[in-house]
Amino acid sequence: MSLTIKTVNLKSDMPSVEEALQRLARELAIARKENVTLLKIIHGYGSTGAGGDIRIAVQRRLHDQIQEGQVRGCIFGENWSKTDDTTWRLLQAHSELKSDPHLGRRNQGITVVLL
Repeated sequence: MSLTIKTVNLKSDMPSVEEALQRLARELAIARKENVTLLKIIHGYGSTGAGGDIRIAVQRRLHDQIQEGQVRGCIFGENWSKTDDTTWRLLQAHSELKSDPHLGRRNQGITVVLL
């Protein structure tokens, strides 16, 4: 079974943290409806000097959703690498993910969500 990552850019127009969280909720709902099992969230990492508030809020929200059983897991961009155990297991099961352009770049501006 082929697995592709649906990519969602939460930061494209520099939204507020609250708007970014609303977009996250909307995109997760759409992904579930479309039976998407892997979602790459682009949230940025605070390179503008704002401190990465959206990244922190998005990752906190995803962590809460894991605890609540709404999300199976997530891999933060800095861990989206063949050296990370969770990523490696996913890559072994779905080798086509090895071509993902963010893989191995330690990009703190993304999070991969397992639905």
